[in-house]
Amino acid sequence: MKPEPQLHIEAEEARKPKKKFEMPHIYVILFIMMVIMAALTYLIPAGQFDRVDAPIEGRTVIEPDTFTKIEANPVGLKSFMTAIPKGLVQSADIIFFVFAAGGAFTVLMKTGIIEIGVDKLARRFAKNSILLVPILMIVFGLLSTFAGLPELSLVYVPIILPLMLAVGYDSLTAVAIALIATCAGFTSSITNPMVGISQSIAELPLFSGAGYRTIIFVVTLAIGTFFVMRYANKVKKNPELSLMYKEDTEKRKSAKKNLGEPLKATRRQTIASIAAAAFLGLLVYGVLKHGWYMIEIAGIFISLAVVVGLIAGLKITEVCEEFNEGCKAVFLGAFIIGVSRAIVIIMEEGQIMDTVVYGLAQVLGSMPDSITILGMYVGNTLLNFLIPSGSGQALVTLPIMAPLADILGITRQTAVVAFHLGDGLSNIFYPTVGYFMATLAIAGVSWTKWVRFFFPLGIAWVLVSAILLLIAQAIDLGPF
Repeated sequence: MKPEPQLHIEAEEARKPKKKFEMPHIYVILFIMMVIMAALTYLIPAGQFDRVDAPIEGRTVIEPDTFTKIEANPVGLKSFMTAIPKGLVQSADIIFFVFAAGGAFTVLMKTGIIEIGVDKLARRFAKNSILLVPILMIVFGLLSTFAGLPELSLVYVPIILPLMLAVGYDSLTAVAIALIATCAGFTSSITNPMVGISQSIAELPLFSGAGYRTIIFVVTLAIGTFFVMRYANKVKKNPELSLMYKEDTEKRKSAKKNLGEPLKATRRQTIASIAAAAFLGLLVYGVLKHGWYMIEIAGIFISLAVVVGLIAGLKITEVCEEFNEGCKAVFLGAFIIGVSRAIVIIMEEGQIMDTVVYGLAQVLGSMPDSITILGMYVGNTLLNFLIPSGSGQALVTLPIMAPLADILGITRQTAVVAFHLGDGLSNIFYPTVGYFMATLAIAGVSWTKWVRFFFPLGIAWVLVSAILLLIAQAIDLGPF
């Protein structure tokens, strides 16, 4: 007796492997966000606050009681289509930095000096490679919490990436060390310039509350370090569990060497290494002492590529070709920075940014006193997607949050802590944050893979932040 045709078809269908859900391309995700923001400019009334000069030269701060509705200015087709080009223009300094960093470190790899340095470190930590994770994260975290430079993650990643691959970890481990450590440091802001800005707006004594912020630093960094160490151990035991297993195959071949004979540097490579260290030292000095930012740092990297490449023995044509290869490798991440900025531009041109801030303040004012501080935290976290600049967000939100805290019986110091936790911890989640996306681009890690990796830690950080804020509220963290 022949089987029924229908049953045969159903059996065949059952044997077919089910397709796994695949995250859309990052361009698709960002485009959907742009469409949503454009639609909101038709739904949310336009409005604005009056602004006055801020403590930061050339910046303004809003007047809390001056919000007025203005004539609607919804984003039309022309504004929508030009948002990405405008985003690329407004993010030009960050984008150019990404190209400069990508090109420079590809040249450095060609000289062989990074390979030699990695070889020495890999030998030193061959039996205890996991110790590299806490050592590096503590150093990066301390630099960030005292100097306030999360952008330095862009410098750290190209240096530690070959090392992580050589000792058996993956690209994601390198990115996590740099981003999570600097994020924990910047969020706690023990003495960095960012806390000085927020406290001056809230009219608090400079760097007051440093003791409690030190506790925040230790707790968030400890949780982050444990999370990265656990992932790194898992990858080393079974490389196929790495989220970057396929992408790292070729990188690992070039980075992980047979530790039989140690690599020895030639005289030219030794001099080139000293020159590279001098350039990086100049970079850190310029950032800390003179406030250098993306343009100046990009200039340092281009100069480094040319000078160090020639000293190491590369021909000028080789330097140019390797620099181009590095630029190609980071193109996607660099372009994404401009596309992400387009989301903010749509809100600004639709003039709904101030309306969102005003609406948030009204919601917080109507919440029960016992959980208002959590509302402030959530509100700042959400606003960081729209205003991915620490100083920019402080100038917009704290003039409202500080007096609101007075009315609700919350200390201004606690409100500032809520601002920093909301602004800082989400910096390595939102695709609108330029330095974060640039760091991923340099390492070749996609945003969607980072989200899969980071999400559990993000949830843990949110819960810990809520507890820390409730404690701050309970003890009336001051001086006021």
